[in-house]
Amino acid sequence: MDFFGCKSESVSKKLKNTEDVEIAKKVENLISKMTLDEKIAEMTQDAPANDRLGIPYMKYGEALHGMWLVLDYYGNTTVYPQAIAAGSTWEPELVEKMASQTAREARSLGVTHCYSPNLDVISGDPRYGRVEESYGEDPYLVSRMGVAFIKGLQGIGEEQFDENHVMATAKHFVGYPENRRGINGGFSDMSERRLREVYLPPFEAAIKEAQVGSIMPGHQDYNGVPCHMNTYLLQDILRDELGFDGFIVSDNNDVARLETMHFISESRAESAILGLKAGVDMDLVIGKSVDLSSYHSTILKDTITQNPKLEKYIDQATSRILTAKYKLGLFDSEPKEKDPKTVNAGRKEHQEFSYEMAKKAMILLKNDNNLLPLDIDSIKSLAIIGPNAHEEQPQKGTYSLLGGYSGLPPYYTSVLEGITSKTNGKVKINYARGCDLMSNSKEGFAEAINAAESSDAVVLVVGGSRKTGGEGVDRSSLDLYGVQNELVEAIHKTGKPVIVVLINGRPLTINYIAENIPSVLETWYSGMRSGDAIADAIFGDVNPGGKLTVSFPRDVGQLPVTYLERPDFIGSGKGLYKDADKTPLYPFGYGLSYTTFEYSSPKLESSIINTYGSTKVSVDVTNTGQRQGDEVVQLYVRDNYASVGRYLKMLKGFERISLKPGETKTVTFNLGFDELNILNQDMIKVVEPGSFTISIGASSIDRDLQKVTLEVE
Repeated sequence: MDFFGCKSESVSKKLKNTEDVEIAKKVENLISKMTLDEKIAEMTQDAPANDRLGIPYMKYGEALHGMWLVLDYYGNTTVYPQAIAAGSTWEPELVEKMASQTAREARSLGVTHCYSPNLDVISGDPRYGRVEESYGEDPYLVSRMGVAFIKGLQGIGEEQFDENHVMATAKHFVGYPENRRGINGGFSDMSERRLREVYLPPFEAAIKEAQVGSIMPGHQDYNGVPCHMNTYLLQDILRDELGFDGFIVSDNNDVARLETMHFISESRAESAILGLKAGVDMDLVIGKSVDLSSYHSTILKDTITQNPKLEKYIDQATSRILTAKYKLGLFDSEPKEKDPKTVNAGRKEHQEFSYEMAKKAMILLKNDNNLLPLDIDSIKSLAIIGPNAHEEQPQKGTYSLLGGYSGLPPYYTSVLEGITSKTNGKVKINYARGCDLMSNSKEGFAEAINAAESSDAVVLVVGGSRKTGGEGVDRSSLDLYGVQNELVEAIHKTGKPVIVVLINGRPLTINYIAENIPSVLETWYSGMRSGDAIADAIFGDVNPGGKLTVSFPRDVGQLPVTYLERPDFIGSGKGLYKDADKTPLYPFGYGLSYTTFEYSSPKLESSIINTYGSTKVSVDVTNTGQRQGDEVVQLYVRDNYASVGRYLKMLKGFERISLKPGETKTVTFNLGFDELNILNQDMIKVVEPGSFTISIGASSIDRDLQKVTLEVE
């Protein structure tokens, strides 16, 4: 039985073959020859190769949206759109290709183990800085993107872990964003139902569909027990129920934090043993003494020597790590030395694909009177204003407008550069920064106002950066940082047509912009070709087709804001704010286009099925406008009356399609056990008899959905 109560074979049973058996024999033989010191060294992420026994080093890095090395800052790498932007494409195939290209660049740098993807489902609190690292607020969407990423990074079939692929690490197990006050690493206290309905599905998919090789626990505690010593999570659920047979790697220093952060253990030795027993196989500092340069005189060794019965945990962890090294082919190849001055991991075709992804990730939030796209042949001058409009090459080679865990690209195209290149002298560009992102100074306002008044239209680029968001950069406010909002007001008052371009990593409270600015384009962190893609959208060479994967709140007082809501006092006057609108400013799944689309009424292949049956639902989508455009067709399901409470609707399918003017396409979704099940009171996954509301449309909001009723007998 799996953790939902469904019969299934474990991943390990499915993967058993001759090669696995041979690897197991090699690992067993190797462990029999290893000393305790050598075993402990294997459990350390940055331990050197074992020359005596010929055990290779497994180099690691981050691969969230391109290759980022943890220890060695060299080598040009491709930076793709950040995860939140990748999710906004609603096209898993793009994510798989991105990850496949990233794996090639990783291998060229000697990296074989990557700490990605981030499978955290954002719980509706964008004060949390790591929103940008997630694909969104829905478990199904995160699952599809996560599986695609892992397959791209690791390879599938005969290509899995070959010389062009690496091992993925799904993180952070589990419920990491379910923190209090939006603080990174805050404790998570939740019901088993919420754990299983919202946070576990992406990890289940990663293990059962993509065969992910490694898992990383979260920093936090889960219902009072830190994840890095939580046997219920790491053993009962992860290994026994989900069938995970790879290795578990600590999130940096988190085994030690059992003492220094959680105050569970009273010593480093006790922390190490708690982590070992729970199943943590590898840690950055596991077992090391206070002298971090020492690998052979360790507190862990002393503890094991005093209690030899504990060595079985060491053998178990070492076995899993060595198995990974064999699967990656590290024993069969000699490591290549890299020259920091000459190595170049990035490839031209990868950079071009980053550009293609950026064009598909952008979301049109507002476009009153069809201000966008601008006509390059009729506009004579254009003001480019804002702290995020341009960024010079920094000394260390990193750009703050690429998002967290971004690599070292050979260049970054800003909005100013992209538009200047696009217009190629046809349009006079008036650039003014206006203000700095982190400053309260309005000294630059006058220059910005002058630039606006001297131009036919304004592109105003605001938002956030690595300094205002990302890991460890949580916020109590979601307003534009510094005096950006005042800059927006000042430019709006010039009376010029204004287009706001958002470059940011989390939803922001942009009420003034939403109410007053005619056109708003959300671009997130779109990668190294951001400026080119944004210029394409502004002048109509690209028709934005992305959709939001996180809801935008009106105010922090609304938080958490997510479409995953349960019923409340409908129509009674209760369940509402007395001083504000309860709905999000922009909902999950939302996004406009330069064209328009019309949905037909959904049609069921069969309107009545039994609890073990399935059917299909289809809808015709027509481009009723004058431009070719992309639409993301979304399927939502609700069991209307059931034995337990449910969300008002849950995403169960989506497909991005491209339509020419006047063209119609039929989109069909399956409706069966996977789409219709709920967790009953016994936490068993079942389909219960009754009526189901099937909704298909352009976003999660009811006015954008067409509905039909399915009966299950």
